[in-house]
Amino acid sequence: MAGEIPDLHALARTGTGKGAARQARREGLVPGVVYGGGVDPLPVNIPYNMLFKKLKEGRFLSTLFNLQVDGQDDVRVICRSVQRDVVRDLPIHVDFMRLKRTSKINLFIAVDVVGQDNCPGIKQGGLLVMVRPEVELIVTASEIPESITIDVEGLEIGDTVTISSVVLPDGAKPTIDRDFVIANIAAPSGLAGAADEEEEGEEPEGEEADSEEAEEESGDEE
Repeated sequence: MAGEIPDLHALARTGTGKGAARQARREGLVPGVVYGGGVDPLPVNIPYNMLFKKLKEGRFLSTLFNLQVDGQDDVRVICRSVQRDVVRDLPIHVDFMRLKRTSKINLFIAVDVVGQDNCPGIKQGGLLVMVRPEVELIVTASEIPESITIDVEGLEIGDTVTISSVVLPDGAKPTIDRDFVIANIAAPSGLAGAADEEEEGEEPEGEEADSEEAEEESGDEE
């Protein structure tokens, strides 16, 4: 589970519109807005260096923050979008949503893997294929997991891991209402290629036999 909720410091933004946003960026700030919770949206500015550091740390969009703005009560928020410059790929605007501890939200949660050292399929040369490196879950705001874990111990080549085999945090459930595959142990490419060749090699034998039978029937008719 996620540990202590990290603080995120922001400045109240007095101006709105493109002009104010450009001025904020010139001052090393990233404009943003906090919405939801039944109150008016709050324009804010986030220090660029701090935001960039947190983005580099990863899982920014699945982390619950305690937003601190001077003159405002602290509020729990989660980032719903980060707009980036199309050329430099740097953050230029962020949107945050206010949350209560009991709020339910959809988040993509990373998948960790254990048991590779005791996986017969991998020891035989099989490949672990992550079909879903992240799984979208409905979670409670106060209980956002950092990740979920799948165990591949004992799996053979061709075996799969589905969502039904994963122990999910209390109150969490998948957004997809079926037992979908998260990962599988695939055959090594060489072995798969040999199997394909064998299948292809069997077909000409049947075709050749059919051809010989047709020739014999033709000879009988003559």
